[in-house]
Amino acid sequence: MSASGTDGAEGLAAGILLPLCALSGGVVLSGFFFPEFVGEAVDGAVWLTLALVFFCSGLGYLAVLPHRADAGEQPGEPYLLHVRRTGIRGTLGEFFDHHDPVVFGVPVAVFVAFLCLQVAFPAGTTATVDAVSDAVLREGGPLFQGVVLLSVAYCLFLLVGPWGDVKLGGPDTEPTYTFPTYFTLVFTAGIAAGLVFWGPAEALFHYRDPPPFVGATPGSEAAIGGALTYALFHWGLSAWSAYAVVGVPVAYFVFSQGAPLRVSTILAPFLGVDGLDSRWSTLVDTLAVFATVGGVATSVALVSEQFLAGITFQWGVTAGGVGPVLFVGGLTFIYVLSCLTGVHRGIRRIAGVTVALFALFALALVAVGPRSFVLDRGAAALAGYGVDFLALSLHLDGPWVAEWTVWNWAWWFSWAPFAGLFLAALSRGRRVRTVVFTSVVATSAATATWFLLLGGSSLYVQHTGRADVLAAVAARGGSEAVAGFPLFAALPLGRLLTFLFLALIVGFMVTSADTSTLVTAILATRRGLAPSTGGVVFWGVFQGAVAVSVLVVGGGETLQALAVLTGGPFAVLALVALAGVTLTFARHERGHVSLLRRALARLPAIQLHHDVDPPEKE
Repeated sequence: MSASGTDGAEGLAAGILLPLCALSGGVVLSGFFFPEFVGEAVDGAVWLTLALVFFCSGLGYLAVLPHRADAGEQPGEPYLLHVRRTGIRGTLGEFFDHHDPVVFGVPVAVFVAFLCLQVAFPAGTTATVDAVSDAVLREGGPLFQGVVLLSVAYCLFLLVGPWGDVKLGGPDTEPTYTFPTYFTLVFTAGIAAGLVFWGPAEALFHYRDPPPFVGATPGSEAAIGGALTYALFHWGLSAWSAYAVVGVPVAYFVFSQGAPLRVSTILAPFLGVDGLDSRWSTLVDTLAVFATVGGVATSVALVSEQFLAGITFQWGVTAGGVGPVLFVGGLTFIYVLSCLTGVHRGIRRIAGVTVALFALFALALVAVGPRSFVLDRGAAALAGYGVDFLALSLHLDGPWVAEWTVWNWAWWFSWAPFAGLFLAALSRGRRVRTVVFTSVVATSAATATWFLLLGGSSLYVQHTGRADVLAAVAARGGSEAVAGFPLFAALPLGRLLTFLFLALIVGFMVTSADTSTLVTAILATRRGLAPSTGGVVFWGVFQGAVAVSVLVVGGGETLQALAVLTGGPFAVLALVALAGVTLTFARHERGHVSLLRRALARLPAIQLHHDVDPPEKE
C-alpha cells in the first residue's frame, strides 16, 4: 500500500470518525447526565452501541490524525516497533511465508484446542486446569515469592549501583521519547484495566476477609489498614519489578550487542547473539506469545463484564447476549487501528488521553471523596507497607497466600514477556537507572495513589454504612466488576465519576491490547522482518476472538488460570535473565560510578565550602 494511499484512507477515516464521535457523544452525554429527558425510550443494546461508538470513534480519530514529532523526539518511528504497510494482495501472499511456523502455529492451535475442549467437556476441562493451577500456586509459592523479592532487590541495586549508569545504545544515543511520553507508554501498557477492575474491590475483599498476616477481625477498624497495605503490596514495587527484570536485559542486549527484539534475547549471554535461532529461543518466544494472548484476551473478557455492569447500573438496562460481542468488537476495532497507526500516533496518543483521564478522575475523587479518611488511613498503610515489606514478601503460610499473593505474582510474570519487551524497545538512549526508576518506582507511585484513593473511598463508604458495596458484589454472584458503581452513587458528582470510570475502562484496555498486539506480531514474524499490516490485524482480531469465545461458551476463569500457569516458566526465565545480564555487566561495564560513590565524592567539596573563612571586612 503506497504512502499516499494510506494517507488518503486515514484522511477519509478521520472525516468519518469525528462527526460520528460528536453525534454519538451528544446522545450519550445527554442520556448519561440527564436521564430524565431520555426515559426508557432506548434499550440496553442501543445504549451500549452508542457508548461504544462514542468512545471508539473518539479514540480512533486521535489514532489516525497525522503525526508531528514533538519537541525532544527524533522523527520517524523506531525501526524496532515499525509496522510494514502492505496491501491486501501483498498481505495474503506473504502472510505465512513471513511468520515463524512454530511461534505462530503452536499458540493458535493451543487456543483452538482449549476452546473446543471447553465446549465439548466444560466441567472436565475446568477441573483439570484448576487442579494444575492450584498445585502450581501452592507448591510453587516459595519460587514465585523468592524471585519477586530478588527482583526488587536487583532493581534497587540497579537504581543506586554503578550499572545503573549504563546508557542503552552507547553514550551518544539520545532517547526517542520525552520522559513524560516514556512514562505514559510504560505505565499504560503494563497495567491494563486491572487497575480499574481491582481498584475499588481488592481492599474491600481484604477488609471482609482479612489476610492471616494482618490477624484482624473482619469488618473492623484494624482490618482497614491491613486491607490497604496488602493492596499496595500486590500492586506496588514487587509487581512492577517483574517487568523490569525482563525488560532491562532485553534492552541491553538489543541496543548494546545487536541482538534481535525478542523475549528469547535474554538467552544471549548463554547462546550468543548468533545462537538465538535455537530451539530454546523458539520455545521461549512461543511461550511469550501464548502468555500474552491468553492474558490480554482474559483481561478483555473481564473488563467487558465491568463495562456492561456500569451500563446496567447507570440506566437499569441489560444488553443481553449481544452485549459482550458488541463491546469486544468495539475494543478490537480501536486497538487494532491504534496499533496499525504506530507507537508515535495511535498508541502514544491514546495512552496520553488515558493518563489524563486517570489524573482527572483522581482529582475529582479527591474533591468529593473522604479526604481525611483516605489521608489518615493511606499514610498508615504506606507506613505499614514500608515497615512490613520484607515480612509480607516472605510470608508463606496458608492457602490465602497462594490464592492472593502467589496468584498475583504469577499473573504479573505472565504479562512480563510483552510488557518487558515493549519497555525494552522504548528504552533506547536511556540509562538503566532511568529505566528502572520509570518502570518500577514511578509506576508503583501511580498505582499506590490510585489504590489509596479508590480503595480508601470504598472502605469508607462500606465501613460507615453510606453504601453496601459488598452486598452489591454478592448480588452479582461475587463479581468484582460491579464494585465501583455503588461507591460512585454514594458520592457527590457520582455520574461524572461513573462516566470517567467507564472511559478509563476502555482507555486502559486499549492501551495494553494495542501494545500486546504489536509485540505478538513482532514475536511471530520471522527474525529480521518487521511485522506486516496483515500480521497486526490477525493477532488483534485473534485476541478479540478468544475473548468473545470465552464470554459466549464460558471458561474465562479457566483461560485466566491457564495463562497464569505461564508465569512459572517466566519466573524461572527471570532468574536466567538476571544471571546473564549480571555476568555481562561484570565483564563489559566496568568503570561506572554508583550514586553512593558520587554522593560521597561531593562531601569533601561541600565540607570545604563551609570551612572557608569569610573574607575580612576592610
